[in-house]
Amino acid sequence: MSENDLSHIVEADRAHVWHHLVQHRVFDARDPRIIVEGKGMSVWDQNGRQFLDALSGGVWTVNVGYGRESIANAVRDQLMKINYFAGSAGSIPGARFAERLISKMPGMSRVYYCNSGSEANEKAFKMVRQIAARRYGGKKHKILFRERDYHGTTITALSACGQPQRAEQYGPFTPGFVEVPHCLEYRKQWDVENYGERAADAIEEVILREGPDTVGAICLEPITAGGGVITPPEGYWQRVQEICRKYDVLLHIDEVVCGVGRTGKWFGYQNYGIEPDMVTMAKGVASGYAAIACLVTTEAVFDMFREDAADPMSYFRDISTFGGCTAGPAAALENMRIIEDEGLLENTQVMGARLMEGLQALKDKHAMVGDVRGAGLFAGAELVADRETREPLAEARVQAVIAACDAEGVLVGMTNRSLPGFNNTLCFSPALIATADDIDHILATVDGALTRVAAA
Repeated sequence: MSENDLSHIVEADRAHVWHHLVQHRVFDARDPRIIVEGKGMSVWDQNGRQFLDALSGGVWTVNVGYGRESIANAVRDQLMKINYFAGSAGSIPGARFAERLISKMPGMSRVYYCNSGSEANEKAFKMVRQIAARRYGGKKHKILFRERDYHGTTITALSACGQPQRAEQYGPFTPGFVEVPHCLEYRKQWDVENYGERAADAIEEVILREGPDTVGAICLEPITAGGGVITPPEGYWQRVQEICRKYDVLLHIDEVVCGVGRTGKWFGYQNYGIEPDMVTMAKGVASGYAAIACLVTTEAVFDMFREDAADPMSYFRDISTFGGCTAGPAAALENMRIIEDEGLLENTQVMGARLMEGLQALKDKHAMVGDVRGAGLFAGAELVADRETREPLAEARVQAVIAACDAEGVLVGMTNRSLPGFNNTLCFSPALIATADDIDHILATVDGALTRVAAA
C-alpha cells in the first residue's frame, strides 16, 4: 500500500471510526494507530514500526500468534461450503469442535455457541434465572460475583462487574447481582494464616446474609484478569467448591481470558482441581481469527431444560445469531490442533516460569515493583509508590512505564480505568508461541522503563 493510501486510511479512521476504550481527544494531537500486519509475536503499524506484542492482541486473545495461514485456510474452506445457518440446526465444524472441546474438559458435556465473552456470560445468567423460575418459584435467582472480577460489557454483565470504573455511569443495572470480597492476599482484608480459606468463607457469609434459598450461582474468574492478575491463594478454590455444593449454588467459571492454554493448562480452573457447573470462554478459543464464544455446561445443567417435554416453555429459549457462523468453530478446531501439535501448553509452562522468574528479579531490583503474580504466560506486576506501606503508584506514572515500553517497541498492558486508586498493575500475556528471546526482550524493556520512570 502506498504512502498516500495509508495517509487516506489514517484520515478515514480519524473521521469515522469510533475506537474502543479511547478518549478521542487524543487524536487531536496525534494520528490514530493503525495496525496493518502481524506475524508471529510482532505487529506493524502504518508507519512501519514493529512492536513485540506482550498482550496477544491488546486484550489477551491471539494465543497462537499472528499470520497462521492454516487457520485462515480452514476458515476460507469452511465458508465456501456453508458459512452460516441458525443455531437451531447443527454444522460439521460445530459438532467436531464441541467434541474436541469436551474432551479437554472432564465432567463437562454440552457446548452452547455464541459470539463474545459478554454474550456467553449473559447466556449463563439467563440459564440461572430460568432454572430459578422453573425449580424454585423464581426465588433462587441471585448471582454472586467477586470484587475486582470482570465479566463483560453489556448492562447485565456490568451488573456482575467488580470493577467500579468499568460500570460507572451505565446504571441502573439488572437486579439480583451481589458482590463478594476479592481474594488478593497482597491487599488482604483479614490478618489470618489461612487467608485463602478465609477469603472463601466470606462468600459463605454473603450467601447466609442474602439467604441460601435466594442464591442460584456464583460467577468467578479462575484468575482475576483485568482486575490485577490475581492468582487465588492456597485453599481458596477448594473451599469455594465446598460452599457451592453445601448451598446448591451453581459454580460458573469465566475462562474468557484464562481459557485455551493461557495458564499452561487447557483451562485456568484445571490448575485448582475444581469441577464447575458452567464454563464460559471466548478470546483465545480461535485466537481472534474468527469470532466465537462458548458456554459449556455439565449434563446435569443441560438436563434441567429437558425435564418437562410437554411444557413449551421448558427449554432454553435463547438464540445467538452469530453463534450459527461456521467460521468460529472451524478456526477453533485448527487453533486447538496447533496448540496440541506444537506443544504450546508445555511451552507456556516453561516460558511462563521464565517470565515469572524475570519479574521476580525486577521486583528485587526495583522498589517500585511491590508484587508479582500469575500462571503460565499470564502475569502481573503491581507497582507501588512505597513498598512498606504498599501505596499504589499513581496511575499517570504507571502509564509512563507503558509509554516507555511502547517507545522501545514492546506493547505491555495495565489495569486501566477499572479500580479507583488501584490501576497500578502491569499486565503481560504474550502469545503461547513466545521464545526465551521474546521473554527476555520483554523483561529487558520493562527493566529500562522502570529505571527511566523512577529517575524522572
